Amino acid sequence: MVKLRLKRCGRKQRAAYRIVAIDARSRREGRELRKVGFYEPIKNQTYLNVPAILYFLERGAQPTETVRDILKKSDVFKEFCPNQLKLN
Repeated sequence: MVKLRLKRCGRKQRAAYRIVAIDARSRREGRELRKVGFYEPIKNQTYLNVPAILYFLERGAQPTETVRDILKKSDVFKEFCPNQLKLN
């Protein structure tokens, strides 16, 4: 199963995260299938590659809770049919 989740990068005390599509069995720092976004919580900046995210969501990728919250704030789910994704 493919998941959309955060991959930590940056230095100590200055964390930044890449949003990646990755196999669910891989570890956090494992090899990703594709980078689909970037999230920096300190500066509150987000960059999303929306076509790539929609591509993976349409093929059954499940976002983690944190990634789901980021996608909701940026209104990505308005473009994606909500019946196809499990939104708890």
